[in-house]
Amino acid sequence: MTVSRAPLFNPVLLAACFVILVSFAIRASFGVFQIPVAAEFNWPRAEFSLAIAVQNLAWGIGQPIFGAIAEKIGDRKAIFLGALTYALGLLLSSFAVTPEQHQAYEILVGFGIAGTGFGVILAVVGRASSDKNRSMALAIATAAGSAGQIFGAPVAEYLLSIMSWQEVFVMFAAAILTVLGALPFMRSVQPVRIVDDEETMRQVLGKAFRDPTYRLIFLGFFSCGYQLAFVTAHFPALVTEMSSAVDPTGKLASMGIGTTAALGAISISMIGLANIAGTLTAGYLGDRYPKKYLLAGIYTARTVLAAAFILLPITPATVLIFSLTMGLLWLATVPLTSGLVAQIYGLRYMGTLYGFVFLSHQLGSFLGVWLGGKLYDVYGDYTIVWWIGVGVGAISAILHLPVKETPLSQRTAATAAG
Repeated sequence: MTVSRAPLFNPVLLAACFVILVSFAIRASFGVFQIPVAAEFNWPRAEFSLAIAVQNLAWGIGQPIFGAIAEKIGDRKAIFLGALTYALGLLLSSFAVTPEQHQAYEILVGFGIAGTGFGVILAVVGRASSDKNRSMALAIATAAGSAGQIFGAPVAEYLLSIMSWQEVFVMFAAAILTVLGALPFMRSVQPVRIVDDEETMRQVLGKAFRDPTYRLIFLGFFSCGYQLAFVTAHFPALVTEMSSAVDPTGKLASMGIGTTAALGAISISMIGLANIAGTLTAGYLGDRYPKKYLLAGIYTARTVLAAAFILLPITPATVLIFSLTMGLLWLATVPLTSGLVAQIYGLRYMGTLYGFVFLSHQLGSFLGVWLGGKLYDVYGDYTIVWWIGVGVGAISAILHLPVKETPLSQRTAATAAG
């Protein structure tokens, strides 16, 4: 068995952080376009919501595909392909004038995010890290996505105040191409060989799919996608509409926030800011405590927080408190979940294995975004879809408790010996 002794901070990690930062800054801004696009074309809220939902689904489907591409032809080639696809999708979206066009082009955006997102990048980081530092390295790369989220939505909101949404999409297409400059620093890292050299990808995947623990991790990640995608896509609109009637004393102005629309964009930014601390903390704890209990605790805390937010009056203060607290829990699941996959099933095919788990996350994302728009058009608010998110969060907390963190190879060997 070969064990990497790479330092925590290395060129691969730094370059990976830049790629994820830019990719997620753009991705996190899509909720800001919800109202402008629908208003220009007089579409029901569900139409643009479906486009974002399709984007999330394509991201999920593309994740194991790009993971496999990276493991077959190289990480940098996969990221290069992902960035080009991302830019093309954004550019074409700027010309879309029908819901169907938006939905079709968001497929390209989703595949582009897959090629520049967690599945490929975290596998690269994981292989370039030592066993001792792996959870923290994965957390740092994940936190870079939150750093992008800090300014992604506010920048989009600002740009929309001085130009059309179509022009903003073109600017974002140019921005994602800047990640190509980081590729020379992401030199190929030989996989750490935890499994037998003779095992093929199909054999490793087959063992994982037959393992109940892998299925529990797969199902448990669904609610994370549902909650995060719903909040990213709909929370700015929810805040704009539901808090506009409860600011009679001008608290927004006293905070230096001009409008409830700006509050919605800032809330997404604050989630990203708090998530840097939350994700790094999760990475630190993941190197020291059982990851399944940490994950169960995160999902429990999300459930309680979401229930409290919707039950209390929605004011600027509760929006900011919710954003900061949810941010601490936001992507904290990612280094723990990806770390579990690496710990249990090895690093050789981590990108593909985590890619399939992430597909569950994106199935939840699709449902959260699409239901948000659909049920809003039916009932005129987001209450029902919010409570669904509370319920699936509670289920995820329970699903992680039976997970067996012992590496599958050791469990298999113990069973054969017994």
